[in-house]
Amino acid sequence: MESENKQGLPKVSIVVTTLNNEQTIGECLKSIFELNYPKELLEVIVIDGGSKDSTIKIAQNYPAKIIVKPSNAPTAYNYAINLIESEVVGLIDADAKVEKEWLNKLIEHLKDPKVAGASGTIETWNRESLLPRCIGYDLKYRYSRIKGEAKRVATMNLLLKKSIIKEVGGFNENLPTQYDTEFGVRITSRGYKIVLEPQAKCYHFNRPTWREYFRQQLNYGKNTSRLYLKSPKLIRGDAITDFWMNIQPILIALSILLFIAGFVEKFMWYISASILAFLLIFYIASAIRLSYRYKDASAMLLVAVYFVRAVAWTLGGAISVIKSLKAGES
Repeated sequence: MESENKQGLPKVSIVVTTLNNEQTIGECLKSIFELNYPKELLEVIVIDGGSKDSTIKIAQNYPAKIIVKPSNAPTAYNYAINLIESEVVGLIDADAKVEKEWLNKLIEHLKDPKVAGASGTIETWNRESLLPRCIGYDLKYRYSRIKGEAKRVATMNLLLKKSIIKEVGGFNENLPTQYDTEFGVRITSRGYKIVLEPQAKCYHFNRPTWREYFRQQLNYGKNTSRLYLKSPKLIRGDAITDFWMNIQPILIALSILLFIAGFVEKFMWYISASILAFLLIFYIASAIRLSYRYKDASAMLLVAVYFVRAVAWTLGGAISVIKSLKAGES
């Protein structure tokens, strides 16, 4: 890699995109500036999407370059990448923080010319609260299914080679969420690798309320549907979001349609109830498995987490399909 010093370490530019993250931006930036990496080789850029809270004021307490640019995350990333001279780009979410050796553990993987990016594993930042802790168990388990290489990972904590970002055309600015999935697929389809380093830890501040979690998953549902309508093969899923997770919204939508049809043919109600019962049994079994795996009985709350997520994805997907149909008519 270019721009390396005598120690063989490249200059790294870390990009943090923010929008009303006053609760976490301070700890996020603190963790970045405490990274065990030569300070003269580390540049930090904060791109704020137009925060109305004290996010910018808090960020100004740190020696980061702050840019206010109302936009979504992928647009902000593309903008920042065009400004950066470093060959290595780090992406860290404003509601995440990393351990001191995070960068050193990931940078090693980028020495391989076929490796485009490397990510650390995800732990829960606010695990003292029940809902975030359970959301974290689900996320941690899904990431544990990645063995070495991944088709894609979240941009929550990700180190990338700028040259390859440019080569694949940057991030899809039309996807406010799920852009990381589409981006990862474009990278790996060209023969490059994305590596998960289990020893590099990132701590994510999971949604603390049911309302916030539902809104987050609703947006995921909207953009996932748009992505799958464009690239149907992606519904097969990957280690993080597998095929079974992707078809749950379809099963819930089918159950709703059968329930409505039951007003004409009552036996449809039994089929509808059977689908929901099957999902409930699966959710209970999955929650029991993770309760045992992480030695925490409170993980049984995952039954509700799974159900809320599936309903949010169903509703989000329906909204996207309807919008797509209307756009086709016009």
